[in-house]
Amino acid sequence: MTKHRFQARQSRSTLLADTRGLSTVEYIIILCLIAVACFGIWLQFGATVRDRIAESDATMGTMTGAP
Repeated sequence: MTKHRFQARQSRSTLLADTRGLSTVEYIIILCLIAVACFGIWLQFGATVRDRIAESDATMGTMTGAP
């Protein structure tokens, strides 16, 4: 039983000291932040396009065609 506790404690300290995966986690966090920013920009861009189309539609609706 004591041997298992020692191994578990040693495994935890080894795991906490291991930094090999940190750069991968940092890249994933940066990628997620960029994705959120792009999503916000895309929503804003979509709203702008929607407004411009509505303005064009209103302008076209007021035009009268020559018979």
